[in-house]
Amino acid sequence: MSAEVEVPPESPFALLTAAERRAWFAFMKVQLRLRYEMNRQLQADSGISLADYDLLVALTSDPAGTMAMSALAARIGTERSRTSHHAKRMATRGLVSLGAAADDRRVTEVSLTDQGRATLLAAAPRHVELVRAMFLDDLGPAALDELSGTLEQVYDRIIEQGTLPRPADHP
Repeated sequence: MSAEVEVPPESPFALLTAAERRAWFAFMKVQLRLRYEMNRQLQADSGISLADYDLLVALTSDPAGTMAMSALAARIGTERSRTSHHAKRMATRGLVSLGAAADDRRVTEVSLTDQGRATLLAAAPRHVELVRAMFLDDLGPAALDELSGTLEQVYDRIIEQGTLPRPADHP
């Protein structure tokens, strides 16, 4: 399981140490496969994509279920234009509504609709079941705590060095 990942000397990954390659490849395998499995499960069970689910969950972080498009994009970690296109497609399905902000008509706000909230609530139990089965169940309390701390540290570094705006709830 912890075998070293061999790469040809001309590979760009040869620039990483063996330990760095192992960590990076392990992360990439997990996140790519987990996103695939979560997307497949959500589509099969609820008729929504993982991107839909991410956007709906982000909106629930606001008490009113409404966020400016740019704040929503920063929250889910995508470009504003991509979030805008996706929100427009979701609006045609009745999951969200779009409108101008009352205090600045140039700002587009995305709001969770009753249908979007119901869809999210219906999707959540099976989604959480999958996340537990594939990611959380084999980790004990100490491993969960260590993994959480490590991922929070990596996230903070991404926020510091990344190019997307800082999410409103991140200091």
